[in-house]
Amino acid sequence: MSLPSESGATSWVDTANQSGNGFPLLWLPYCAFTPVSASGPASWPDLAAPMAEEPNPGLVPHLGVGIGAFILDLHKLQTSGLLSDLPAKLQSACRSIHLNGLMGCGPSAWSALRERLFDLLMWSGPDCTHDQAQQRLVAALLTPMAQAIFHKPVWTENYTDFYASLHHARNVGRLFRPDEPLLPNYRWLPIGYHGRASSLIVSGTPVRRPHGQCKAGSESAPVFQPSTRLDYELEVAAYVGVGNPLGSRIPIEQAAKCLFGLSLLNDWSARDIQSWEYQPLGPFLGKSFATSVSPWVIPMDALAPYRTRLTPRPASEPAPLAYLAEPDSNLSGLDITVETYLSTAQMRERRIPAQRLSQANLRDLYWSFAQMLTHQTSNGYNLKIGDILASGTISGEQPGSQGCLLEMTKGGEVPLCLPTGEQRTFLEDGDEVSLRGYSEREGLPMVSMGECRGRVLSATE
Repeated sequence: MSLPSESGATSWVDTANQSGNGFPLLWLPYCAFTPVSASGPASWPDLAAPMAEEPNPGLVPHLGVGIGAFILDLHKLQTSGLLSDLPAKLQSACRSIHLNGLMGCGPSAWSALRERLFDLLMWSGPDCTHDQAQQRLVAALLTPMAQAIFHKPVWTENYTDFYASLHHARNVGRLFRPDEPLLPNYRWLPIGYHGRASSLIVSGTPVRRPHGQCKAGSESAPVFQPSTRLDYELEVAAYVGVGNPLGSRIPIEQAAKCLFGLSLLNDWSARDIQSWEYQPLGPFLGKSFATSVSPWVIPMDALAPYRTRLTPRPASEPAPLAYLAEPDSNLSGLDITVETYLSTAQMRERRIPAQRLSQANLRDLYWSFAQMLTHQTSNGYNLKIGDILASGTISGEQPGSQGCLLEMTKGGEVPLCLPTGEQRTFLEDGDEVSLRGYSEREGLPMVSMGECRGRVLSATE
């Protein structure tokens, strides 16, 4: 399959060709959605209205593909007969409510569907009457993104949170271990913990401030109270598309082919709960209350033009052990800029745009997603289709690239100043965090990973 960037192809969907749109023909990310009209006139989530706790549970999602300012309905596309040349299993997967069925069809099927979508959406010129008739059929299956309700695109059974950003690990380590910020194992293996998946929520779902045990350093006993040090974490999630049987391993040479796509992820963290509970076994209630995922899943095939090498390690650092050593030809890094924005209730009331807090790049990870996957299966652990491997907080080396407030405010000691005159060390009720990702490379259109957004609600009594 030739990439649109190589062929110079454009789409008959005009907005896909507009500079800065972020969803060109090259991209074609997946989502799960329902049109607003399916649930009445009020969309979910509507920032101008009070936010509900959950989307309407009666809505039945369809899988969709982003193109310009629209979503192409895969369910309707299949029932219209426009995918009849694809294998029956793949066609059936297009009628599902999650991407897991498509993932289970395997990499060759992923590419075949992408190629067919590209053909259906590509502009072939004004003289091709057959294509004009086909375009009218496809155009009837487009829903404006502004009129869509988004749902979790993947059914996830297992979620692993890694710690793959060296700069984040070092910045946080300096707060607690100034003399030894990095523990000895960091440079030898991808650190991570196997978390829960039940509290994964789609972007736009509000986040309730959690209760937990917190203990001030000067106090003799902890208290049970709402967290006062609520934080976000700027992360990227990799979805597993090919799993492995229990007792087997996925070698590093095959690991990249087992990944289906990437999404933005915000692993909300209650730092005060976490700091009291995490020794000796690690995060628990300080992390498990909510993790937000973007509704958009960017296929690995779409990411091919944006691949690069990870930032080289200094010669003084150890090389990965053999089972984690990627082939020299591997371009395991991705040139994707990731950003965090904050909007407070006062900023929204005064119509002040959200303020960018940080900007980093995915290529600066110390460990690649392929290395994370290989390491997780190295003991015989069985990954399942739809499982998430999260990068951990992504931070850069320069000021303004820290991916969480814990780093940015140096543990709450240096407040952030906002355009309203407000200050923040950690998140307050009504604050809304938005993660965004994009890539711009010479000769290619700007592409977007969409948005991962969540607003903090006050704790319940």
